[in-house]
Amino acid sequence: MPVKILDNKISDNKLSAITSAGYNRGKAPVFVLGCPRSGTTLLYHMLLSAGGFAVYRTESNVFNLLAPRFGGMRSESDRRQLMQYWLGSMLFRRSGLDARQIEQSIIEECRGPGDFLRLVMEAIAGTQNVPRWADCTPEHLLYMEEIKQQLPDALFIHIIRDARDVALSYVKQGWSHPLPWDRQEHLAVAGLYWEWMVRQGREQGKALGLDYQEVRFEDLVDHPQGTLSQLSEFIEQDLDPDRIRNVAIGSVSQPNSSFKDEPVKGFNPVGRWKTKLSSEEAADFELVVGDFLRELQYPVESPKRWSLRALRLRGTYFSLFESKRWARQNTPLRKLIQLGHIEIRTDPPPTEKLQQHQNTTDLRQA
Repeated sequence: MPVKILDNKISDNKLSAITSAGYNRGKAPVFVLGCPRSGTTLLYHMLLSAGGFAVYRTESNVFNLLAPRFGGMRSESDRRQLMQYWLGSMLFRRSGLDARQIEQSIIEECRGPGDFLRLVMEAIAGTQNVPRWADCTPEHLLYMEEIKQQLPDALFIHIIRDARDVALSYVKQGWSHPLPWDRQEHLAVAGLYWEWMVRQGREQGKALGLDYQEVRFEDLVDHPQGTLSQLSEFIEQDLDPDRIRNVAIGSVSQPNSSFKDEPVKGFNPVGRWKTKLSSEEAADFELVVGDFLRELQYPVESPKRWSLRALRLRGTYFSLFESKRWARQNTPLRKLIQLGHIEIRTDPPPTEKLQQHQNTTDLRQA
């Protein structure tokens, strides 16, 4: 079975002029993006295992979380507040950076989320003596145009997975939150979120020309050598399967699965829905997102038919997803964004601890 790397579509959109032409493509940052539970972590860890990339085993959440929460990082006061939270978070703890140095760099040089991500990741790459870095925040899929404007040499890999497997994993994680009157529609709502995100990503990808590439999760798992070979050409870096297997960072050796009860030996996350969903559940799901599955050339067993339920769910949740995204970016609600996702400690961040220690020392010397 041939590997299916989907064709790029170059558009006349104004962003088409912002390509990586003129940059060293072999050192450009790589964004591994997709709907959550689509395999972004696996592919990201494959890149890290191949060598040459800064090892930063977490999602940066810069454009989707930190930027809207801290005023786009445009003012010095916003950046100082950002650093108080960031230096106390998992994101800093996993960076291996010096708190004072990175804080000074961000305060003085950062003028937006692109600057923040570049300064942090280049600092990590510098401490590890590697030439480039990558990011695997799934929701950055929705911000590719903004990322490209701020990081013109960025390359984007959009990994797409069968919606039925994504929805199963999403529900297993407890991430599907239907409205109260749709309490029985967890799978369908997860599927709709998948479709909404993938459509958004593909639409933005049209504007990115040759700096955007789609890849199927199923091909990455079932045909890794061919898939990695084509991705190697795209990012202009060797992704040697043998080296990746030997180094085996993170989910390359330990599957990042929602189904912890499945044995590691013989583990295969492709087509799990065929055994986990009943025929009735699969048919109900395909009524809602089956057309888009067919558009992406995934096999759909249920025949196409009209469904009032599907029409209502699609109209309700696509509007809801878009409204939430707009409010997060354009209203005071952005200040209410919860930061628990980045595991902030309740004790003072490192810079505050250092200042407290200095104050105590000064008092003792007085």
